Amino acid sequence: MTVIETVEQLEAIYGATNDASTVKVADHVTPLYRIFIEKAPFAALATIGPEGIDCSPRGDLPGFVRIHDPRTLMLPDRRGNNRVDSLRNIVRDPRVSLMFLIPGSGNAVRANGRAHLSVDPELLASFKVEGKAPRSVMVMKVEEIYFQCARAIVRADLWNPDKRVDLKTLPTPGQILAEMSENKVGGAEYDRGWAARAAATMW
Repeated sequence: MTVIETVEQLEAIYGATNDASTVKVADHVTPLYRIFIEKAPFAALATIGPEGIDCSPRGDLPGFVRIHDPRTLMLPDRRGNNRVDSLRNIVRDPRVSLMFLIPGSGNAVRANGRAHLSVDPELLASFKVEGKAPRSVMVMKVEEIYFQCARAIVRADLWNPDKRVDLKTLPTPGQILAEMSENKVGGAEYDRGWAARAAATMW
C-alpha cells in the first residue's frame, strides 16, 4: 500500500487550490454567512481533547446559534446524554469547529475558532426555551468561516425523502444498549419509552 507521508506528495496529487476555494474564507461572520447561520436548525460541533477528537450533533430552533457580534457565536448546551464529551474538551482545549446544515440546501457553512464555556446567569436566562435555561453556553471567537462545496450533499442526495431508509432495517438504541450490556440495559421497553422521555426533557 502506498501512503502519502508529506504535504508535498499530497499537493502533487491534488494540485493547486482554485480561487473559489480561497476567496470565500472570512475571519468574521459576513452579512451573507449570517443569513445561513440564522436559518440553520442543525450543526455538528467538533472539538479536541487529550483523549482524541469528538464530533457531536447540535440541533434546535432555527438560529439557535446566536451571533453576538461578527466575531462571536454563542451556542447553548441543551439537554442530551450528559456525557459532556464536547464540553470536557473545550475546557481543556479551546479549538472548535461548527458545521451548519439547512434541510434542502446543498451547501454547508463551517466556522472555526476558539471557545470557552460561560455559566453567567443573565446569559443562560437569555437562552431560555419554555422557561428552561441551558446549563452552559459555548462562547466562540470566530477565526475563519466559509461555505463547503455542495458535492458531498448532492452525491448523498441527503434531503431526498424518497431516499429515506426504512427505520425497521436499522438497530434501535434499545437493541444496541441490550447488546452492549448483555441485556442489563435497554431493550424494547427502553425504545417504547423514549418518545415520552424525550418530550419531558427536550429543553
